Amino acid sequence: MSSGSPIERFRACIPLFQALGDEYRQDIILLLAEKEKLTVNEITEHSPLSRPAISHHLKVLRQADLVVIEQKGTQRIYSLSLEQSVEQLKKLLKLVEDECI
Repeated sequence: MSSGSPIERFRACIPLFQALGDEYRQDIILLLAEKEKLTVNEITEHSPLSRPAISHHLKVLRQADLVVIEQKGTQRIYSLSLEQSVEQLKKLLKLVEDECI
């Protein structure tokens, strides 16, 4: 199994770090962890941000593979999808342990 160099592994995690680095996105992740599935309007009800701002943050989270969308009629329902990201972070931590400590 080729895990790539430490720098390649770090660089592959940049979008994930950027997505997780914002407190509003962290709030959305925690809200979805608690409620499991929510629409953008439901997420907005729990946030001081506007609906367009929430939509922007959800887009960033989607691009980092942290949330997925389920289309039900005209509604888009958001839920967490953390498995891939957690696995990516585990590989990075393992590489750091093996190569840097």
